[in-house]
Amino acid sequence: MILKNTVLAIFLLVFLSLNSCSTKEDVVEIIDVPDIETEEEVVVPVNFADINFSNWKVTLPVDEDNSGSPDEYKPNVLVNGGYRNIDAVKPYMYDDTSDASIVFYTFPKTSTANSSYSRTELRELIKPTDSKVNWTLDTGGTLKGKLKILEISKDNSSSREYHRVIVMQIHGVISIADMSKYGFSSNNGPPLIKMTWIDGDLWVYKKSLKNESTSGDDLLDVSSDTWTDEKHNMGTVGFNEFEFRITATKGKIELQLNNETPYIYEDLSLDKWPFENYYKAGNYLTTTNAGAFSKLKYYSLSVSH
Repeated sequence: MILKNTVLAIFLLVFLSLNSCSTKEDVVEIIDVPDIETEEEVVVPVNFADINFSNWKVTLPVDEDNSGSPDEYKPNVLVNGGYRNIDAVKPYMYDDTSDASIVFYTFPKTSTANSSYSRTELRELIKPTDSKVNWTLDTGGTLKGKLKILEISKDNSSSREYHRVIVMQIHGVISIADMSKYGFSSNNGPPLIKMTWIDGDLWVYKKSLKNESTSGDDLLDVSSDTWTDEKHNMGTVGFNEFEFRITATKGKIELQLNNETPYIYEDLSLDKWPFENYYKAGNYLTTTNAGAFSKLKYYSLSVSH
């Protein structure tokens, strides 16, 4: 009996000792947390071409308002993406947000009074409400653009493979003072510079005097009898994007394709150039053939004076 009680006492002591060694820190609670799926918002950036329309108006190849001339939209309705809300503009000038560009599309339909060809083209307006305010070579200016020919129709009426398209210009205009002085009925002047895409090559057509001795009032004759085209191949661009810069100053025109060495005109014809000027950029298709079309895009365009 004594032995039995002794064994029982030893068992109780061991049991109490083991329990006294357990503390609150020894207890670990395992909680089963279910998986939680979270959706992250995917923000797709909307990219637009780097073009400020504050000093550009656009001319379209159509006459939807039946005015007898191509429809035009001025800076006040184009700025801040306003062109995106004009249904009449959308078929001819629209965004491609996949590569931050603006597409210019044209085809032969309605032309301006001094041309046979249609265009979807921007015209510089130094004063947004007044096309009579322009600049001289004394003032000078620079036009820079990044662009690309997308599609253009085949030319089955000549030895060329494709139709031609003018993508940039310096266009001459008779000043208000000379209009008043000589009583001209039109202020239209010749284009000083025409950057023209021809079968993948970029050609410059630059106006020069047929006779460098021409002077005085005779310089204001806008016909080919006085001013003729001098041309130069700037290089091959094909259907690839390229950058181009036109810098105009008194007596000098500097042209640069991409990062290549600039091509410079510096001659007496430029010294005598009697016209004011404005820049143009866009899609000016130089054919009236049925079924013809051209489509190009600008990624950036800027002008400074």
